[in-house]
Amino acid sequence: MQTRTPRSTRGRTPRLPSAKRTLDLTLGTTLLLLAAPLIAAAALALAVRGGPGSAWTHAPRIGAGGRPFTLRSLRTRRLRLHVLSRLPHVVRGELSLVGPAPLTPTEALGRRTDARDWRLELRPGLTGLAQVRHRSAMPWDAADLLDQHYAEHHRLRLDLAILVRAAGGPLRETAARLRHGKARLSDTDHRLPGYRTAE
Repeated sequence: MQTRTPRSTRGRTPRLPSAKRTLDLTLGTTLLLLAAPLIAAAALALAVRGGPGSAWTHAPRIGAGGRPFTLRSLRTRRLRLHVLSRLPHVVRGELSLVGPAPLTPTEALGRRTDARDWRLELRPGLTGLAQVRHRSAMPWDAADLLDQHYAEHHRLRLDLAILVRAAGGPLRETAARLRHGKARLSDTDHRLPGYRTAE
């Protein structure tokens, strides 16, 4: 008696995740596990201070393929927790670590034309080329142009470079604050009571 291969698996090979999706899953999950205690503590503090429902924002956004989803973020920008709190969207596949900023439904409607829309082919990201270059005043650094450039040239190497630059910004800001704080301390802060300098 001949055994027949089930139709659902015959002639099909499992689709492997792309390198970009593998990076999103591995790094996104790792960052989420590391940040989870801090996110939970911040959410609790915000809830205690402002009451139920005050810790999180819920905003409609449009993802890859025009699929809508609700973007959930902490109501705080300290330590970039509002960005880290979106990591569950990365793990679920609604966001990528790197990509164009997610559009609102109104923004997405305004972009609909007969031409090919590259935004529909990419997952929006936690950060992106436009975000790490946002302080530049150069005309070619406009957000739409940078997002389109990323869509046309994105590679894993570019994603890694953007992630390094995105992480480096907050670290440099923190270091600058620490240096500034030390610079503001006068030597009198460390003198014992009654101390007098020699004439």
